[in-house]
Amino acid sequence: MHISLDWIYYAISWILLRWHGVWDAIGVPDKAVLGTTWSWILAIFFLVVTVRVILFPIFVKQIKSQRAMQALQPKVKELQEKHKGDRETLQKEIMELYRTEKANPLMGCLPMFLQIPVFLGLFHVLKRVNPNNQAKELYGWTAAQFDSASHATLFTAPISGRFGSSATELAALDASVVTVKVIAAILVAIMITTTYLTSRQMILKTGWAEDPQQRMLQRIMLYGIPASLLISGAIFPIGVIIYWVTNNLFTLAQQQWVLRKFPPPPVSKSNTVNRYSEAGEKARAAAAARETQSQPKSGGLLSRITDAAKSAAAPQPGATPKAVGKGAANGKPAARAKSNGAAQSADAKPATDGKALAPKPGAKPVNPKKAGGRRPAKRK
Repeated sequence: MHISLDWIYYAISWILLRWHGVWDAIGVPDKAVLGTTWSWILAIFFLVVTVRVILFPIFVKQIKSQRAMQALQPKVKELQEKHKGDRETLQKEIMELYRTEKANPLMGCLPMFLQIPVFLGLFHVLKRVNPNNQAKELYGWTAAQFDSASHATLFTAPISGRFGSSATELAALDASVVTVKVIAAILVAIMITTTYLTSRQMILKTGWAEDPQQRMLQRIMLYGIPASLLISGAIFPIGVIIYWVTNNLFTLAQQQWVLRKFPPPPVSKSNTVNRYSEAGEKARAAAAARETQSQPKSGGLLSRITDAAKSAAAPQPGATPKAVGKGAANGKPAARAKSNGAAQSADAKPATDGKALAPKPGAKPVNPKKAGGRRPAKRK
């Protein structure tokens, strides 16, 4: 099944020719000034303005949809905690949440997708603008308009020229190979930079999405598209790159205005505290793991000897600590202990050991008269 895109080519040509006619009527010279045919450059610029004005309501809906997605992030996070490990159920619950709250995650890409036909249409039209092309009356163009556009330049580089154009193609356009490549390279660099800045501005203002799919889409927008332009920029005509750069600059200004009118919701303190507490718990767990790993392993002979020495030197439970040296503090506690011991020995009777006085099993009892002691004195 063949799908004709002629209606896109006719629409783009009609807008481009109408703006070129406006600048001709105003008096903008059709000849090159400073090596630039300003009537055609301005026609491309206002083609961007026309498309962006048409898409402006959709752009506002895109911003509102992103705000709704941000407001639903706490609920999305709850669903992620609830359905950990069950990816299929999680996706169903999230899509049901979006449907209930009337939030469309694809709305963020809709303005960009709607501009793709415009980009392809302009690419196709400018690719056919060549002085040697016999079919000059295409998509509503007249022969005079076709000849004028085929000789349109930007600083002497034709707008239909490309960085990858061959020397034969550029000779047909009466253009210098070096000039075309330098102008095209500068425009490609500006195109990549402005594309990155537009995506970065939106992410910084709205924040990174909590949903993994949305976050992946943001990363593709931020890094993937600018990287792809580094390769595809070589096949784009200079007029198409002018359109892309102008569109990016218009997007930067439009986003700044819309973001001021529809500012992103503030981040709640509870979410911030939870993030900090979770980060603190992870840091403490990591520190404990590192401390455990840094401790020496037990089981060696030297470690067992060291542990035995420490346990022998440690005081036993309930034991009286011994005095070290001549006294713990200037010898006074030791002297006091000696005097106290002398006083106790003078006042108290010598203690007898019950074990020493007890007779051994099988031993004869000792006769006190033959014990060698004195007889007790007789009482008078």
